[in-house]
Amino acid sequence: MGVLAATSAVVAVPAPTGAVAAPSRTRAATRPLFLGTYTSTPGGGTGVGLATYDSETGAISGTGTLTGVDNPSYLAVHPDGSTLYTVNEQQDGGVTAISLSGDGGPTVLGTRSTGGAGPTHLSVHPGGQWLLSANYTSGSVAVHPIGASGALGERTDLVTHSAPPPGPGQNGPHAHQIVTTPDGGHVVAVDLGNDTVYTYRLDTAAGTLTQVSYATLPPGAGPRHLAFHPSGLFAYLADELANTVTVCAYDPGTGELTPGEPQSTGSGSGFPSQPVVTGNGAFAYLANRGPNSLARYAIEADGAELRLLDTVPVGGDYPRQLALSPAGNLLFAANQRSNSVTVFHVDQDTGELRSAGAPFMSPVAVCTLPL
Repeated sequence: MGVLAATSAVVAVPAPTGAVAAPSRTRAATRPLFLGTYTSTPGGGTGVGLATYDSETGAISGTGTLTGVDNPSYLAVHPDGSTLYTVNEQQDGGVTAISLSGDGGPTVLGTRSTGGAGPTHLSVHPGGQWLLSANYTSGSVAVHPIGASGALGERTDLVTHSAPPPGPGQNGPHAHQIVTTPDGGHVVAVDLGNDTVYTYRLDTAAGTLTQVSYATLPPGAGPRHLAFHPSGLFAYLADELANTVTVCAYDPGTGELTPGEPQSTGSGSGFPSQPVVTGNGAFAYLANRGPNSLARYAIEADGAELRLLDTVPVGGDYPRQLALSPAGNLLFAANQRSNSVTVFHVDQDTGELRSAGAPFMSPVAVCTLPL
């Protein structure tokens, strides 16, 4: 399939009601923030939300919307910062490239088919030449080449998760995340429907995936997203259906993941969505959608252990996704059902979270990407 034509426009809007007002500060403290949403949901957005945040206070100001992008529910940026990528989470799934380098603001470069339905996650390979995406509804993962301009080429691979069989109550595989391991040697895909994390090797010349191993979770665990420790030797996996978090050992030589014993999310009905790990590898956070809370963990034994410290209210309803600012001093939570983004100051020594102020209102906020 060729590049699909995309009509886009940047619509400038005033900061939404209830937004955190950005104080007057030096330009160096103001950073870009992109917001993902659903455009097909009643009351949803009209494209990719554009905003800025104060890198010290966490205050957010809305600057507009990039229209012409359908259901941009998950976002990623190229390593050189020049191009933004988003999924198009719909039956005819796609991935869209958006140039950030033009003087006139973000510009849609085009959309490519993922070959599957309902893509919910994407990431850029560290070399910057390949885009990886996960089709939730059809349980497959796709690869697209990235050109010099940041635009996407024709899909080079599509792999459907066919074994092991789906877990209890599942109607098939549901690929929910695909990321490159910290050592760059492997790609892992988390499949909620099959209770499995697959490890692939990416051929960086051909753009094809070869499965090298897979790790199975307890039946009904429903693994959703994982986050690696900076050492690259451990990953922390949110089990959406079992309401647990699992520490997995990772072997860079073989690509094998070995899950440990499931642990508490700090809630009886957590429905966890997203773990994140601080840059110093000392703390991890987990979003719990059921009780609308954030669990804080101390990372111990050089990454091999998590110790639950506490939970705090997220300040919104149904935290779908978390993101740390590049400096690691701010934590952003996208709260889907309250149409809001909440921001927390992160204590670098204790990992404690402190609210940065009133929520920033954004329609059906399901993803935040602070740069």
